[in-house]
Amino acid sequence: MDHSGHGMMTDLPPFTLSRGLEPSFNGFFLFACLLGLALYGWGVARLMARGDRWPVGRTVSFVIGVLTVLLVLCTKLNDYGMVMFSVHMVQHMVISMLTPILLLLGAPITLALRALPVAGRGRTGPRELLLKLLHSWYMRIITHPAFTIPMFIASLYALYFTPLFDYLMGSTAGHIVMMVHFLAVGLVFFWPIMGVDPGPHRPGYVMRMLELFAGMPFHAFFGIALMMASGPMIGTYMDPPASLGIDPLSDQSAAGGIAWAFSEIPSVVVLLALLFQWRRSEERQARRKDRAADRDGDQELEAYNAYLASLHARKG
Repeated sequence: MDHSGHGMMTDLPPFTLSRGLEPSFNGFFLFACLLGLALYGWGVARLMARGDRWPVGRTVSFVIGVLTVLLVLCTKLNDYGMVMFSVHMVQHMVISMLTPILLLLGAPITLALRALPVAGRGRTGPRELLLKLLHSWYMRIITHPAFTIPMFIASLYALYFTPLFDYLMGSTAGHIVMMVHFLAVGLVFFWPIMGVDPGPHRPGYVMRMLELFAGMPFHAFFGIALMMASGPMIGTYMDPPASLGIDPLSDQSAAGGIAWAFSEIPSVVVLLALLFQWRRSEERQARRKDRAADRDGDQELEAYNAYLASLHARKG
């Protein structure tokens, strides 16, 4: 495959979905995905070996999350994403908004805390280091909405509307850094909102919904700005290879449409997950109250009835 000085593929045929899904392995992300699956599998196997249960749904969610990374970064979607803004935007949206949700629903931190052995007295092992990190001032900062929401927004505007994007797209290492950044920003944004894994910032359900919807309109505005632009706005995509047979302005408009439409998908998924968690939390709380009533003979209800009786007696 011939590469230009900007790392662009210059002899790709016109894009079709079947061509985009052909394998084109990226060593860095292939290794990272296989490592992630191996570590998660080790954790699940360790729990099962000692007789503990681990929800199958969490495993399925994590595996699908890893597969989404392979889908957009270890196929020719990654090659086409170097020369087509629309394909790149699919990569960005998946990596920053779909992959993090699926990975977080897999509860990898909870799994690690349950699977990693406890170090001996006075010693520090991987589990203790993870707990220390979770309770660190650094983690409190990067999971606070005052940080996560501006960072989520800046990943669009400060990247695409400055020379930084063209600089990062000019090298393989820069492209990897960009994609890792998209994933990291998505993880720290959705982590407190999803509320599956323990973390330093854990707001109530209503606040989580507010945090979710605070960032989504900016994705829509970003997409609309690309769709309404009168000329190409991103230097990397101003002169696509002739073999693609595409118009850069039309491709940019398509990228804007993808950014605008995709912002709705994770909002619905996360909202449904939050409502499900909220309902289960209420059910657990109701069961705790029922058990407490069984233990103490429903003293709380009896006390309330006695209070009402005393009020009635005073009126009499």
